[in-house]
Amino acid sequence: MIDLQKTLIRVSEKIIGHYQYLLATATSERERERFRERINQEQQLLDKLRQPEQPARAA
Repeated sequence: MIDLQKTLIRVSEKIIGHYQYLLATATSERERERFRERINQEQQLLDKLRQPEQPARAA
């Protein structure tokens, strides 16, 4: 599971880098806004992936 998590983290980082490049080269404000939204979504996913797993709690 840890290998999968590390792979997903690397992929998310790569996706963010790609969208940052697209953001830097965007020609319209509409494109820039769409790329910012996508970066934010991917960053939220990345933050969740980086959180240590919480142990299951009994009710």
